[in-house]
Amino acid sequence: MLGLVMRFLSPDTKALVRLALRMVGSLDTPEERKEVAEFGINMLADGRVTVGEWSAFGKRLGVFRLGGKNGK
Repeated sequence: MLGLVMRFLSPDTKALVRLALRMVGSLDTPEERKEVAEFGINMLADGRVTVGEWSAFGKRLGVFRLGGKNGK
């Protein structure tokens, strides 16, 4: 179904959808995905994101590793 919808999207919107799918790809449960989505929506409510908010969002997504790229 998503493939069909993607055909009708502009290239920039397709890129944003692919980004969003990658961002939530590591989340295991619907509850985790909902929590991250709600946090992101609230984070962006005023149109600005602080460094602390961005860090908290990244932590919820599981994108931060200690010790660099390879986790060492």
